Formats: sequence, structure tokens, C-alpha cells
Amino acid sequence: MPRKFILVLLVMFDALVVAMTPYLGLLIRFEGNVDSQYYQMLSSYIPVIIIVPLVVFYFFKLYHRLWRYAGISELLAIVGANTVSSVMLFSLIYLSMPGLPRTMYFLSWAFNIFIIGMSRVGVRVLYYWNQNTKRNTDNILIVGAGDAGAMIAREIKHRYYETKKLIGFIDDARYKQNQLLFGAKVLGTCKEIREVVVKYKVNEIIIAMPSAGGSVIREIVHECKKTKCSVKIVPGIFELIDSKVSFQQLRNVDLEDLLRRDPVELDMKQVASYICGKRVLVTGAGGSIGSELCRQIAKMSPKTLILLGKGENSIFEIHQELRIKHPDLPIEPIIADVRDRERIDAIFSELKPRVVFHSAAHKHVPLMEKQPAEAVRNNIFGTKNVAEAADRAGSEAFVMISTDKAVNPTSVMGATKRVAELIVQNMSTKSATKFVAVRFGNVLGSRGSVIPLFKKQIAMGGPITVTHPDMQRYFMTIPEAAQLVLQAGALAKGGEVFVLDMGKPVKIVDMARDLIELSGLNPDKDIKIKFTGLRPGEKLFEELLTAEEGTTSTKHEKIYIANLKSVNKENLLKAMNKLDSATLEPEEVVRLLQGLVLTYKPNLLTNKMLEQKFGPKEHNNQNYQSDALLSSLNL
Repeated sequence: MPRKFILVLLVMFDALVVAMTPYLGLLIRFEGNVDSQYYQMLSSYIPVIIIVPLVVFYFFKLYHRLWRYAGISELLAIVGANTVSSVMLFSLIYLSMPGLPRTMYFLSWAFNIFIIGMSRVGVRVLYYWNQNTKRNTDNILIVGAGDAGAMIAREIKHRYYETKKLIGFIDDARYKQNQLLFGAKVLGTCKEIREVVVKYKVNEIIIAMPSAGGSVIREIVHECKKTKCSVKIVPGIFELIDSKVSFQQLRNVDLEDLLRRDPVELDMKQVASYICGKRVLVTGAGGSIGSELCRQIAKMSPKTLILLGKGENSIFEIHQELRIKHPDLPIEPIIADVRDRERIDAIFSELKPRVVFHSAAHKHVPLMEKQPAEAVRNNIFGTKNVAEAADRAGSEAFVMISTDKAVNPTSVMGATKRVAELIVQNMSTKSATKFVAVRFGNVLGSRGSVIPLFKKQIAMGGPITVTHPDMQRYFMTIPEAAQLVLQAGALAKGGEVFVLDMGKPVKIVDMARDLIELSGLNPDKDIKIKFTGLRPGEKLFEELLTAEEGTTSTKHEKIYIANLKSVNKENLLKAMNKLDSATLEPEEVVRLLQGLVLTYKPNLLTNKMLEQKFGPKEHNNQNYQSDALLSSLNL
């Protein structure tokens, strides 16, 4: 109907209501036996009784609202308008004609609020009913009748009721069965999802359990797959901002959800104590871990956040993101290479960061196996440059990001990261700065990691390439890794190599099959899995908690300290000089690293590469003349 016509109807309805309610008040006051003189007295004021409320209603904008979306604010406006108009009428009528009973004014006020309020609610109900009969709404089933489920249900009821209808909840808690939440019933347990979907013609399932572990989510997703419903999920607790859940955050189920780990409980006071109000510098700030560290650090009110990286595009992106999210935080983007000693010294001398997180590194094992000199320059001497600059600048703490591949390494990348740990340990013995390293395994979704590669291969129609059917790796989410790195920095006393609890290792082929199924396809049928064989430097199993000498627990249940041998400073210095002065041919670098890291054992593919250059060791001693020197450098 035209807007003007609806406005006229509302005004006429309100005029009729305010004119009738005083008479209704008299009838109730005198229990139906009203003296005619009261009717005569009241009738003489009918124009005032109608005009005053309508004018007040106009000023309270009761005729300028979309009542189809009426809520609490509209109800308060109705109460306020009727209260003001009733007070005005009482002042005008009772003071000039005190014969009318005061109870009439109160009853009239109450009836006006009730009848006018119900009329506006009726508009919303009619609109809601009309829309539901016209549109094909999605029938929604929420798995999880907890806080997250309640937030999603509230949004569906109040914001998405035109297109979505909440059918009910699924929850395994017995005491919640058949209970109502936002007018919807808990219809059963997770094992009954399929039956509920069929019975209530559900179109979409929302998994609202952000704190649930990966095994629980895996079982629920398995049950949901038995239906033809689309499945959405509330992100894990690591992805949520301030633990607030909204409908816009819903996304498709991803591999991260199936591998979800228990939430990390941080000692925020302890973490903030060494970051808040300090100049904080992050190397490799444009990378997966570096950028997430910047996001977490920015929340803790540092004095200045310095973003240092070699790639201008990645630094530009994280800088723009942080400027929008934290407009009041001073942020200093710097393009620099950690291998450039003079440039790094100049930056530290000028900005004097108090806390340094060193995440810049080459990480791709096969690439570094073919170009070990680059791994040495970046991972070893880059770390040395930044660590010494931090020492000279008087930084309070230096936290280096290391890897599980540094444990009994079989790759150049792992060996160089172990040497970087040795540098950090050595620096802690002669500096007032707290130097520590933090080891962890693979992070889900990081650049160049296996999951983005698998997704691209699925999008191209396959096959998915897996190196070996028994290949296993440790995984954690990027936010979890960053949070634990920050917590480890708070625990630092100097010289520690912290090890993060990565949980249980996961088979890469299982991850590939999960990703194929999450894409709505069948493994080995729609998308083939092809085994390509181990690459140079790769292990079948990574070691993390079983470090060379074991581990010691800390105050945090997910952070340990690796019990490593103390650093032989003289041998380390000799080895570093040898690496620095060497021609850095690939074979020579590998042999030098073997002498520097006793536990470094290149795998068969790397040895084959060496033999192609030097020939078999037992038949060509001349090419291994540096072995005696290397033995003297063992730490």
C-alpha cells in the first residue's frame, strides 16, 4: 500500500484508541456502573484528548518509523510518547476539572500503550508472515546450543528472518534435549543429524562450536556429509575477534577445522608486559608467520611497530591492513634485506627497537637443497646480522623463529636453522639482551605450504601429488603459532630454545583425501592421488619434542625447552669464518654444515647429488680433504 495511505490509517487508528481508552478506564474504575455526569465531563474534553496525544506522537516520530522492523527502541518510543501525553492531559483536565477519578488517567495510559503497541507489533507480524508465504526460506539447523549457537540464532531471528528459518539445534548435552533457545528446540544429538534433516526438510547446517577440537568437528562433518545440506561453520577460536561470533563470519568447512586443536590460553598480562609501550621490530613481517605476529603485537599497544621485510608488496599489504585496524598505532614499514649488514645496523641504530622477532628466513627444503649458499647467507648470516645489531642497539629481547627441521636435520634448510639457533645461544652468553629461539612445525595455509598447493591441484582437476604414502608432518594454525611465540618470549631468560607442542603428526595423504572430500569430490575417483617420491632433504617423519637431549617443561603447558648442548664458541667462530670465506659451492656448503651440526645427515637424494659432483667418498678421498678440518669443528 502507498506510504501516505498507511500513515492516514495509523493516525485514524491512534485517534480512535486515545478517544476510547478514557471511557474504558471509567468502566473499569466503576465496574460498569458509570454515572452519566462523568461521561458528560469527559465528552467536553474529547478534542483535547485526541489532539494532544497525536501531536506528541508526531514529535516522538511514531509516524516516521518502519514498523515492519519494530524492536525495543520502537517500544520505548511508544511508552515515552504515551507517558508524556498522559501527563499533559492530566495537567490540563484534572486541574481544571478535578471531578474525574485519577485512576482513569492511569488506566487510559496503560491501555494506550498496550493497544497502540500491539498494533505496531501486528504490523511486523503481518509483514513477517507475508514474506514467509512469498519467499522460499532456507531451513537452518544449528549444531551446538552454546554461546556461539545462541549468537547465530539471534541474528537469524532478528536480521535474516526474511530468507532463513531456524528449525532447531543439535547438541549432545542431555540436559539441553527438548529445551528451547530463541523459540527453537534442541531436536537431538549429533548422531541424529540425518534424521532431523529429513524430518524437518533442512537445507543448511551451521556448525557453531568454535572451541571444539578437530576430532569432534571431524565426526560432525562426517554425519553432515550423509545429508545433501550445505554445511557452514563458525571459525575456530583463533580466527575470532574478541571471541565474538557473527553470521558474516560463517564459511565453508576447511581442513583447518578438521585438524583444529585445543585453544591456547595465554597469560596476556605477562605477554603484554614486555611489548606494551615498547618499540617492536619484526623481520620477515610480510610472511605468513611474520604478518600474524604483527597482527597479534598490534593488539598489545606497542609504542611503535616496525615492519621489516625484503618484499615491498607483502610489507605494503600488512602495513595497509594494520593502519585500518589500528589507526592510532605508529607503524614504520621498512624495506631491507637481513643479509645487508650495514643496512640492518643503520636501522637498529636509528630506531633502537626494544623487542625483536626474527622470522625472516628461506624455508623451502627442495629449493634450498639445490641452492645451499643462499640458505647459508639468509638463514645463518642474516640471523647473525640481526642478532648482533640487536645487541649493539641494547634491545631487551630477541626471539628467533626456528623449525622442527632443525632437529637431527636431513636438509640444508634444517641445518642452517640449527646453526642459527647456535648463533642465538652464543649471543645470549655475552649480551644483556635475552636471546631465544622458538621451534615449531608446519603452519596451515602458510605461503608455499602443502595445503594451498593441494587446493590449486584440486581446482585444476588433479592429480594431487604426495611425495610418499607414509609422509607425516606436525601442523598448527598460524594464529596459534604466533600466540605461542609471543608467550615464549615472555618466558625467556636467555639462551633457551623453546619447543612448541604441535600435538599429533598428521599423514599428508590423509589431508589430501580430506581436502578432496571437502571440495565435494571423491578421492581416487574424481581426483587422483599421485605419489612422486621423496625430494632432496625431505624426511618421512619430523622430530620436534624428541629433541637430541629431550625437553624440559615450562609454566605453559604447550611450551617446552629443548635440552641442548652448550655452544663451543671457538669452534662456532671458526666454522662461521670458514663458511663466510668459502667459495660456497653447494657441495662444500653441505660438507661444512655437516662439520658444524653433528646430527646433520643429508638424505640419500642429497648424497646422490654430492656424489655426482665428487664421486663416491670411499673412492675419492681427495675431494673430501676438508673432513679433518670439519671433525675439529664439531660442537
